[in-house]
Amino acid sequence: MIAGALAFLIQTLGNLFVIAVLLRFMMQLFRVPFRNPFAQFIVALTDFAVKPLRRVVPGFLGLDWACLLLAWLVELVVVLTSYWLNDFPFALAGGQVWPVMLGLAVVRLLSLTVYLIIGLTLARAVLSWVNTSTPLAPVVYELSEPFLRPLRRIVPMVANVDLTPIVLFILCQLVLMVPILAVEQALLGAL
Repeated sequence: MIAGALAFLIQTLGNLFVIAVLLRFMMQLFRVPFRNPFAQFIVALTDFAVKPLRRVVPGFLGLDWACLLLAWLVELVVVLTSYWLNDFPFALAGGQVWPVMLGLAVVRLLSLTVYLIIGLTLARAVLSWVNTSTPLAPVVYELSEPFLRPLRRIVPMVANVDLTPIVLFILCQLVLMVPILAVEQALLGAL
């Protein structure tokens, strides 16, 4: 019972930190202004780990590889810890367990990224109905727009209602259900 509670706590805290690091990566990728209080919060929350890693892992092609590596490493620790707390026999599994665990960390990171896109789109929809002048709104709009803009070219407005968030939800769910789940099941089948 204690192992289950500890696994839940590590997974929750680890994934929340991974989401913060992914938000930082996406804010840099999509050039979101960092003068916003929410953006400053994300930077302050992740600086202790990102700044030292940047000395070792430089940016390349306009991407902050230190953020991506940090997110993957934290997710790897979460995966390994959860299997260890569930008494997974690492020693008996042999050498094939490590590539599987590395791959599971990538799959879980991709899954969290898709869920983050869903969450940002949902937050954008709610903010558009409730309060568009909140300090969170510009960040959410800038982070969700690159995913909604291409869909607006395809999905027509219906009675002045933008249906692209619904289409994006459906596409994200399909990504979670088909390729991500298939890769995760293939990795787990290799154990």
